[in-house]
Amino acid sequence: MEKNYNYKRRKLYLPEYGRHIHEMVDQLLLIEDREERNSQARAVIAVMGNLNPLLRDTADFTHKLWDHLFIMSDFQLDVDSPYERPTREGLMMKPRRLEYSQERIAFKHYGKYVAHTLKALRDENNQEALDVAIGSIARYMRSKSFEYNQEHPNNEVIIKDIKIMSEDGIKLDEVALNNLRSDYKQHLSPRQTKPQQKGNAKQMQGKNHPSPKNRNQNKAAKR
Repeated sequence: MEKNYNYKRRKLYLPEYGRHIHEMVDQLLLIEDREERNSQARAVIAVMGNLNPLLRDTADFTHKLWDHLFIMSDFQLDVDSPYERPTREGLMMKPRRLEYSQERIAFKHYGKYVAHTLKALRDENNQEALDVAIGSIARYMRSKSFEYNQEHPNNEVIIKDIKIMSEDGIKLDEVALNNLRSDYKQHLSPRQTKPQQKGNAKQMQGKNHPSPKNRNQNKAAKR
């Protein structure tokens, strides 16, 4: 007896429905009477809906079942569907290729928006507002540089980077920027603070409670 292996059978276009549903669709293709074929197609749709009984009464789910019926027939089934018949070209349409920007970021630790903001500020005519904005950006640059390098940069480095990113298009108040102080506070992790607390506890214990050796010496002196 010849064994019927799955690799010898036809391809399952939607494996989640199983081979029995695909065989039902194959039988629909053999029915010559159109009215009978339409009737049997609706019966197959009902069987397919029984696989997910909670969703079979919704309109979108019924539309999806009819689309799956045509897909399992390899778009060869000719029946009257209550919805627009899908096409192979419509389902195999390739998505539009996304255009990714190839912009080079000169200072990655600052981010690209810092450079964009500095270039936009070149057209600012109000020098007072410009100084406030540059001061805020400089503080932000110091904090991001600390997060990246774990050390605060010199104000001269910040001034130099601002000139580079703005392409020398901004009049800087270098005196004010040289006196700039960062509002960024370093937060120590619990692992860094824990040994210090232990050391303080031992020191307090040594001050308040003498060691056993000192106790014995005190007792001998009293005797």
